[in-house]
Amino acid sequence: MEQELSNELFICGGCNAKIGPGVLGDLLSQFPKQENPNFLVGFDSSDDAAVFRIDAETAMIQTLDFFPAMVADASLFGEIAAANALSDVFAMGGEVLTAMNIVCWPETKSTDTLGKILAGGFKKVQEAGGVLVGGHSIHDPQPKYGLSVLGRVHPDRIYRNDTCVPGDVLLLTKPLGTGIITTAYSAGEMAQEAFNQAVVSMTTLNRYAAEVLKKYTIHSCTDITGFGLLGHLSEMVSNRCSATVYADSVPCLSGAYQGAKEFLITAGGQRNRNHLEADVDFQIDDYALEEILFDPQTSGGLLVSVPVEEAAALLAEIEALGLPCGIIGEVTEKDAKKIIVVH
Repeated sequence: MEQELSNELFICGGCNAKIGPGVLGDLLSQFPKQENPNFLVGFDSSDDAAVFRIDAETAMIQTLDFFPAMVADASLFGEIAAANALSDVFAMGGEVLTAMNIVCWPETKSTDTLGKILAGGFKKVQEAGGVLVGGHSIHDPQPKYGLSVLGRVHPDRIYRNDTCVPGDVLLLTKPLGTGIITTAYSAGEMAQEAFNQAVVSMTTLNRYAAEVLKKYTIHSCTDITGFGLLGHLSEMVSNRCSATVYADSVPCLSGAYQGAKEFLITAGGQRNRNHLEADVDFQIDDYALEEILFDPQTSGGLLVSVPVEEAAALLAEIEALGLPCGIIGEVTEKDAKKIIVVH
């Protein structure tokens, strides 16, 4: 995959730039719970987006996401950032209606490069079935890009990120490792082929997997982004359940494991580890795989909690989409640890 490289973009990690979950949780806990009968999903549950009911048939999904570049190709950065922002709507079971650009751009840098970023984002909004309706831009020393997205869902068919049920099977629709790979690649320590695989994963919309999910009983769903697989799984089991992760069944991008073995890891991954270490019991002796499970993902896949009797059929349909995926664990009754990782 040939990249159209730009010296206008300083590589700074995509979702690796997110503020850690512990800090965010402390900040948001200071706000009082908002009471409104039509406010169905808000930040108090750490869900992927907000949902507000319009009437008995329609609820609006509202989300936004933006970050610094994690690739040096401007149009590719636009595609990845847009796919990442659009993902929240699909993770809630909705369809994309409109999107607005969020742009931070230095006065000293070329607007030609910015135009390529915006073109990449526009491409993904169209592919998602949405309409790009405008946006907002400011001057900023560090280039950043993303989207504010509006979606639609039936109020009775919202996917929540914390409503899994003991006995459910956990299915992941994309492989892990994008944070490790893009960080190592920007430092010249990752093979081109591994980077290309990560690009394919990051630019693939979760729209296609989400359309398959509508045929099945979905107890819970979230997308894997800056808090890594274990961080988002921790939110999924909440304080009601626990989960067992089958380490050998977790799909990983080529190059990620070797990169982790060579300590080509991310600051975001270490923040995730520090926040979650008391909640996770690793019954494996594999530091590299631990790092992959903590690795911040940019435009990662959907983590889905489904009844065991539907899991095999769902997996077969997701596999047909062409990306590595897998049944990676199960939801269990509440245990001393929120997550147990086994072989």
